[in-house]
This record gives sequence, structure tokens and C-alpha cells, in this order.
Amino acid sequence: MTTLPLTLTDDQRALKAGVAEIGKRYPGEYWRELDAKREYPEAFVNELTRNGYLGALIPTEYGGAGLPIMDGALILQTIHEHGGNAAACHAQMYIMGTLLRHGSEAQKKKYLPKIATGDLRLQAFGVTEPNAGSDTMMLQTTAIRQGDRYVVNGQKMFISRAMQSDLMLLLARTTPRDKAKKRGEGLSVFLFDIRNLKGFEIRPLRMMMNHSTNALFFDNVEIPADSLIGEEGKGFHYILDGMNAERILVASESIGDGHWFVEKAVAYSSQRVIFGKPIGANQGVQFPIAKAHMAVECAELMRNKAAALFDAGEPCGPEANMAKYLAAEAAWEAGNACIDCHGGYGYAEEYDIERKFRESRLYKTAPVNNNLVLAYVGQHVLGMPRSY
Repeated sequence: MTTLPLTLTDDQRALKAGVAEIGKRYPGEYWRELDAKREYPEAFVNELTRNGYLGALIPTEYGGAGLPIMDGALILQTIHEHGGNAAACHAQMYIMGTLLRHGSEAQKKKYLPKIATGDLRLQAFGVTEPNAGSDTMMLQTTAIRQGDRYVVNGQKMFISRAMQSDLMLLLARTTPRDKAKKRGEGLSVFLFDIRNLKGFEIRPLRMMMNHSTNALFFDNVEIPADSLIGEEGKGFHYILDGMNAERILVASESIGDGHWFVEKAVAYSSQRVIFGKPIGANQGVQFPIAKAHMAVECAELMRNKAAALFDAGEPCGPEANMAKYLAAEAAWEAGNACIDCHGGYGYAEEYDIERKFRESRLYKTAPVNNNLVLAYVGQHVLGMPRSY
């Protein structure tokens, strides 16, 4: 039976301290300037990479740190606790899991050591399409085998960091939907270099938050046949296999945001004096902050449980999904409490709250919509009728 650790180890505290030191070198001014210019945090990502944090989950035999997912979660959480945004680089942690679990040994040796050192970036994850968001099986991008190549045609939407990535993990249809024997079959996963590809176009999308988001277009793009990960037609299952890791890691960012909001709210409401006393003495201000704090703490416990099960090799789908849901909701609640207690200052860019508020809202929608998490729990945990 998996034991749920209730305190961090000395190594984990040291890990968080190391990430925190980097976070201090990239204060709010750094992120505000990037947000205003819609620029990528190149210096921040490079420093994380140099210090081995983005290769944390890569096994030591491939040049990484070989850390468990709980430690990867703490890295991302700490970045957000210090006002940063790990979405600039978090995909590398969970994308490489598909390669690690289902790729050939030749593919692992070719890519993982260079990903660990930062010589190659794997940040682009091509799944979502204009007509295939949560319903992945509806995707229409095709990859047709022609000799020693696959020819890719189609469009991907809301794909972050494609311009900052050397490699892409792509989910495409290799069997027409009407010819697939089962609903979950007919999709395949490919890993390939996207630099200088003929027929490949990236169109930036201006979004509510600065995530370097794009629409991608494939017009008879040729990729090597050995780009295929695992077996043809089993890509959907490979992607699902990595979803628990994604949920745990993304939940950790929301937990970090929640802690940041609560800390800011406590500090401001304890110092801001109106009508002769700190506003934090008023229950209308104090109680929402206290409630948000409790929600963040509960989400963190569920994240810890999910990570413990994952690292023990045990099933953790319910826990990973619930952690993602609870963390996203808790961060949003904390963000609202933080803005409310700051009043007009909560909307001022120099306080960073409005930026973090925008960033935290995303996780109620993506990478899995919270309504789908509720549907998952209703059907697969509680045994209720399928709703979608």
C-alpha cells in the first residue's frame, strides 16, 4: 500500500530552495515586461535548463536527473510560488514521457540526452485542432505513409511554444476514422524536428495570456518514417498514458499560483488601513482569504497523493484528475480573493496580480476542461451513466 508523505524530505526542500533562488532573479518586473511585449522568457528557461531542472524527470542513463514526478511537481510549483510562469517550459517534462515509455531505444538515445542538456527543446505538443478540442478522436490531421516518409496534412490550433521548440510531438490520423476498428484506434504519434520543414507554417495567436500560442498548418509536410513512436494506430493510447503525469504537473502550477495569491492577499490586507484598522480584520476580507488558503492546501494534498501513486507505479487516474480540478479551482478562488482585497490596485499591472489572475484562469479550461474532469469522476469513479 502506498504511503502518503506529509512532509518534504531534505532533498526536496533543497530542490525547492534552488528553484526559489532562480525565481528571485526573475521578479515581477521581468515577467511584466515580457507580458507587455508578448515575448518568450528565454533567459529564465535557459537558466532552468542549465541547472538541470527541465531534465529532472529524464533518467540518469540519458543525462537527466532521474527524479520522481513529485520532485518535478515541486519544481513547477515553486516557479509559480515566486510569481513566474512555468507554462513557458512545462510541456517538456510530460511530453518526453511518451518518448520514454513508448519510443525505441534508438529514439531515446537520439533525443533524450540533448533534451536534458538543452541542445534540443521539446516544447511543442500538436494535438488540438479547430474541430477537435476535448474530443481528440475527431482530429482530422493526417499522416500517410509513402515509402520511407510520412506526408502530413492538416491544421493544429492553440499549440504553444512551437516557435521556441526544435522538436514536436504530433498526434495525427494514420487510419481514416470510418476504417478504424475501434474508436480509440487509427491515431499515431510522431516525434520530429520542425526546423526548416517545407510546407509547415506557424501563425502566432494573440491570447489573453503570454503563452506563445499558435495555429499550425501542414501542407504535404514530409517527415521521416522513423519519426513514428511505437506502433502505428496506437497513438491515442500513448497520449492517454501520459495524461496522469500532465495532470499532476499542471495541478502543481495552480497550487503555486494559489499560494502566491494567498501570500499577497495576507500581506496587503494586514498592512492596508481603512477606517482606522487593517482591512484584514474585517471578516468580509479575512474569510475569503482563509477559505482560499484551505482550498489550496486540500488541492496540494490530493496532488501529493496522485504523485505518490504515480511514482509507486500504481493507478492514479482519479487522483491525478481530481488534483488538477481542485488545484485549478483553488487558484481561481485565491485569485479572486486577492483581487477583491486589493481593490483597484488588484487591476494595476505593477502589482502583478492581474497577470497571474489571467494566467491562473487558463487551468480551469486546459489542458483538460474541469467539466470533463467532473464527467470522468462521475462515470469512472462513481459508476454513474456516461455523459459524453
